[in-house]
Amino acid sequence: MSNLSHPRLWSAIDALAQAHGLSVSGLAKAAGLDPTSFNKSKRVTAEGRPRWPSTESLARILNATGAGLDDFVALVEGTGAGGRTQPVPLIGMAQAGNGSYFDDAGFPVGGSWNEVRLPDLKDENAYALEVSGDSMSPVYRDGDVIVVSPAASIRKGDRVVVKTVAGEVLTKVLARQSEKRIELHSLNPAFEVRVLKPEEILWMARIVWASQ
Repeated sequence: MSNLSHPRLWSAIDALAQAHGLSVSGLAKAAGLDPTSFNKSKRVTAEGRPRWPSTESLARILNATGAGLDDFVALVEGTGAGGRTQPVPLIGMAQAGNGSYFDDAGFPVGGSWNEVRLPDLKDENAYALEVSGDSMSPVYRDGDVIVVSPAASIRKGDRVVVKTVAGEVLTKVLARQSEKRIELHSLNPAFEVRVLKPEEILWMARIVWASQ
């Protein structure tokens, strides 16, 4: 990360909140923090010295929004979404189960979908899914829009969309992955852990943004 400074870091937090349709107070609340944690009055001490956000608070807002560290670094460096937008395909979860909407690698194909303008993610293959159900509540609720990047790298702990060979489309957290099994958790503890064999999965893609 280059040119890390106090103003750039706070501007990145502002941009992250804006990208998710939140105020900085709303972002803090979504992360389980005091709603005033990111207020402008909290960014300097009473003596006028810069106050930096803690690594714990940064980790919490990334977890709450589903953003990756690389996404946040892009905002710090001024190469993230900012105020720019791009049109992306908007596909319903029921439609996503239809094989005609995706190729075997999970990239959207065809053109029989609506489009929505969302922050510019620098990914021409990104697409949006409208959440249905409550397996990912309270983070993603029924009707929320999530943006998926089929080209993004996936690591343990990432929030992902998985399409099975049987045609199911799941929004989960990648808990464990090996050559023989893939363990998927729901953010809603009322839903059971799903364990699948790699050959049961058609494709898996990372959630990179959410509109809530």
